[in-house]
Amino acid sequence: MLIISLEFEAIREDLERLRKTRVSPTIFGADEHKYILNEPVTEAVLTEFEAKHAIHLPADYRQFLTEVGNGGAGPYYGVFKLGEMDHYSGWTENDGFVGDLSKPFPHTEAWNDLADEPDPGTDDDEAYEEQLTVFEERYWSSENVNGAIPICHLGCALRQWLIVTGVEAGHIWCDERVDRKGLFPLSGKTGERVTFYRWYRDWLDEALRQLEALENKL
Repeated sequence: MLIISLEFEAIREDLERLRKTRVSPTIFGADEHKYILNEPVTEAVLTEFEAKHAIHLPADYRQFLTEVGNGGAGPYYGVFKLGEMDHYSGWTENDGFVGDLSKPFPHTEAWNDLADEPDPGTDDDEAYEEQLTVFEERYWSSENVNGAIPICHLGCALRQWLIVTGVEAGHIWCDERVDRKGLFPLSGKTGERVTFYRWYRDWLDEALRQLEALENKL
């Protein structure tokens, strides 16, 4: 989904307004990113990344990286830099967390298979630990997020992913496996899938609504 450059220019202007305001709205995570973006990346950097991983990044995300910034200000604790995740650490394919980017994302509907999760009330602690290990290796397998890159975190091991390969490519998915809620697509008000641009713009619009409400009280 290509976005006209004027819409990305509006994002930069809106972030500047939030940075300069005297009455900052209470937006989760803003104390960390302070509405500041990292410098954009070049087309050459993106081409190299795509060639390395044998993928094509979603068009709106590509534009964001080259026209707005390589991560920084954004939903929750901010958008990760390309190739990075929590606390600015890098990731590699099949590192036990990120899967194979060139393989299609395996889900098209919410997924939360807890079928073999052991009962913690068992009297056999050793058997329980063995069964739990088997369950968690499957539940947290990087194969469950093939075709996706981590895009932001919400704290407490809650994250969101941008799907880059497969029928869900271009959409944001939520990862709440830490709370045993599985993986599920982020949905709009009418149930539609949410693209990267829509996800970012909705977050920014909410911050501006809060700012305007505060300014109207002055």
